[in-house]
Amino acid sequence: MSPVSRRPRAALVVASFMVLLSTASASAQESVPSPLPDAGIQEPDAGADAGSAEEAPPSLTPEELAEIEKAFGGDTQQGVPVTTSAPPTATPGGGLPLSIPGAAGSGTNLLDMSFILDLAAAAFTSKEPLQGGAHDPSRNGFNLQQLELSIGSVVDPYFRFDANIVYSQFGVEIEEAYGTTLALPASLQVRAGQFLTRFGRLNPTHPHAWDFADQPFALSRVFGGEGNRGLGVELSWLTPLPWFVELTGSLTDATGEATARSFLAASNDRVLSPLDLQATGVVKQFFPLTDDLSLMWGLSVATGPNPTGYRNRTDLYGTDVYLRYRPITEASTTLLTFQVETFYRRRQVPGDVLTDFNGYAQAAWRFSQRWAAAARYELGTPAHGENGEVAEDPLDPEWTKNRDRISANVSFWPTEFSRLRLQAARDHARWRDEADYSVFLALELVTGAHGAHAF
Repeated sequence: MSPVSRRPRAALVVASFMVLLSTASASAQESVPSPLPDAGIQEPDAGADAGSAEEAPPSLTPEELAEIEKAFGGDTQQGVPVTTSAPPTATPGGGLPLSIPGAAGSGTNLLDMSFILDLAAAAFTSKEPLQGGAHDPSRNGFNLQQLELSIGSVVDPYFRFDANIVYSQFGVEIEEAYGTTLALPASLQVRAGQFLTRFGRLNPTHPHAWDFADQPFALSRVFGGEGNRGLGVELSWLTPLPWFVELTGSLTDATGEATARSFLAASNDRVLSPLDLQATGVVKQFFPLTDDLSLMWGLSVATGPNPTGYRNRTDLYGTDVYLRYRPITEASTTLLTFQVETFYRRRQVPGDVLTDFNGYAQAAWRFSQRWAAAARYELGTPAHGENGEVAEDPLDPEWTKNRDRISANVSFWPTEFSRLRLQAARDHARWRDEADYSVFLALELVTGAHGAHAF
């Protein structure tokens, strides 16, 4: 049995570190000039030298040196790797191994994982609230809006993986699961998998990133309770223009009752050609107006088939504006945001073409580190036919008049990982005799490593 196998591995590691320290110390002593005679520095006595000699690290056998060289992955020079700057494809000893234990993007990926819990106590004056979002508080009493598991990791130098798995009170669904490229040339990036499309500003986000406890009814009416998402592929390009301009295009499944309401929705129509997919295009522009004030402006379009007849299609057009004021030239916790988003929808149906308009505008003011207030106004019109008259809508037959909703809330953050929100709303659907009123008290808890949200 060799000496290396008889010694405990821990002793071998300690001995190797002692050799490294002694080598570094010797090199440092050779590079530092001896003190001047009048510097007032006392030379150590012989007794101290003897003590140091007794405490010197034990020498290593040739077998132990070979074991250390093997651990470093190549040749060593005085127990230290020759270089760590060469690429992983270099000859052995010329660089770090491709698989570094515990390093993200290599043999063992580091996984960022977090849980976000959203729940609310709600009270409605109506027996049938008009809440359309799948995660909205929708009944009197306590509501589990969702428990979201957010997962993300760099897979390797070429791909990143992200997923959002949502747990409801009675089931589990994969909301998003996609891969993103990291090394394409010409400022290009590709996503593939199931993802929320980038149409507009609010659709690509999750409830814990909202300024309100419920979803604007414009999104639930046009896309569905879960927002617009699907299996597919997306290509984005950051243009080389002097200001920030990003172009994004995607092809996704046009099915899903809660995610493609204006398209094929719950129908089981098969994909026979690219025309049976939903195509989405988005332009995002960013303008830093001052050091403290910035503007984001987006234009979105989506087109796809609907199930009302052969080759009948739906076209969606949207624009969104996001204005943000946050003083960075002085110490301040103030944050002011103003956001507007509008949707124009055009649908082919048997014998007619229906159009309607939906939108919302909201303002939020974070006036201290822990407190914020927000207000939102929403508007939706009934569907009109080609003759300009209100027409029968196969998706919302009761929506024969305008609907508007006004909401206001106050939010309190005990820390950045928890939030309490008190929200009240007046929802006036003109086809109902009276307006509906609601009050929410929402609680949000976040635990784990969660990445930053988009601007």
